Amino acid sequence: MLGVVSEIPVSQSSPANAELTSVLERVAEGDQLAFGELYDLTSARIFGLVRRLLVDHAQSEEVTQEVYLEIWQTATRFDAERGGAMSWMMTMAHRRAVDRIRASQAGRDRDQRIGRRDITVDYDDVAEKAEITIEHERVARAMTRLTELQREAVSLAYYGGLSHSELASFLEVPLGTVKTRLRDGMIRLRDELGVTS
Repeated sequence: MLGVVSEIPVSQSSPANAELTSVLERVAEGDQLAFGELYDLTSARIFGLVRRLLVDHAQSEEVTQEVYLEIWQTATRFDAERGGAMSWMMTMAHRRAVDRIRASQAGRDRDQRIGRRDITVDYDDVAEKAEITIEHERVARAMTRLTELQREAVSLAYYGGLSHSELASFLEVPLGTVKTRLRDGMIRLRDELGVTS
């Protein structure tokens, strides 16, 4: 289900989103002071997400630096019509952290294959990759069938790694509203995907 978030529109309704969008637009124009401001406003949340995924502090710091370098280099690609600034950055951070996890896993897998190549035959995972790709596409299509508010809540909770209370604070809505949006969104996703409980 990686990579789906970038295709999901997110509401621009909250003042926090509007402020971040404005700062990110200044960054896209090459404003270094705006970049510093953007870092101050978002680094704790970006680092928190990366740290949650990677666990290792040093690697989390490295990946967070890579995320901000990518933000600086690609800020001109941000499109406020497609989603919120924080969602865009969290998606980037999530993708970078997952890439680091995959790279580490690939290294471990390579070492294991080399260590046992005389004993076992390499596993062909083409079918598994194809199945995962098809499943990602199904989820992306199902996400487009959610309401904008449900899509925003589900994407920030799942891909952004926000807890219910963090989500309520970020969206500036009551906790009960967040829980309702998530519940309704997950029920609709389950129905769209044909999943039985």
